[in-house]
Amino acid sequence: MISESSLEPRRPRGVYLLPNLFTTAALFCGFYAIIAALQNRFEPAAVAVFIAMVLDGLDGRVARLTHTESEFGAQYDSMADLVSFGLAPALIMYEWALGSMASMGPFLSKLGWLAAFFYTVMAALRLARFNVQLGSTDKRYFVGLPSPSAAAIVTGFVWFGTDLGLTGPQLLWPALVVTVGAGALMFSKILYFSFKQVNLRGRVPFASVLLVVLTLVVISTDPPKVLFTGFLLYGLSGPLMYLARLRQRARRRNQGTADVSDTKSARDRDGPPPSP
Repeated sequence: MISESSLEPRRPRGVYLLPNLFTTAALFCGFYAIIAALQNRFEPAAVAVFIAMVLDGLDGRVARLTHTESEFGAQYDSMADLVSFGLAPALIMYEWALGSMASMGPFLSKLGWLAAFFYTVMAALRLARFNVQLGSTDKRYFVGLPSPSAAAIVTGFVWFGTDLGLTGPQLLWPALVVTVGAGALMFSKILYFSFKQVNLRGRVPFASVLLVVLTLVVISTDPPKVLFTGFLLYGLSGPLMYLARLRQRARRRNQGTADVSDTKSARDRDGPPPSP
């Protein structure tokens, strides 16, 4: 007699190798960035975070193109993102600039590591919220600044300052604002364009290919300045669009109030309706 347990379909064991290789490589870049920052090698640390961004963008697309998506891969990707885009940027910024606040008195000495911790916590909350809301939000937008973009702003600022020959203590207060601001934008409800509507499988106009090549050429001219400026503008685009939407809603509300007032005034001028 066949038991009921033997009739149940067996769950496939093992994991898909190809997409998880990209995730592991991104995790390695995040870990290397931490080690490099502890050795005061801030430029290689920042470059490693940007490489992790590229690998993080590839693992999901490779999984979808090869039909190797899995729940394990999604959870593994989130944990790798927390290291590469949450912990690594915070430690890089702390070692470069925020750690110098340790000698500024009892209050300011704690502000540096608290700012780095705030960024890390916001990244963790951002990733947890993304996993919970996956599949229930508009794919055209991200809710909150994506953690890779926030990491690009933080580490890009370090790379930008290092390329100019400036030290972290010289840019301490801008570094504090960048760290706290990027962390706050991650967990905010401000919408950002996701660019997920771009179809990589279908045909695209030749001008699109030319635009990609032109973008790579512009980045290669001066990577620290171009990358930091580009991601900073992307980070600011969310609040600017949010303010534009608020202004548009207020204009519509005022226009609706004005229309109601005009209608009421017209009725008052016409006088009461004639009695039967």
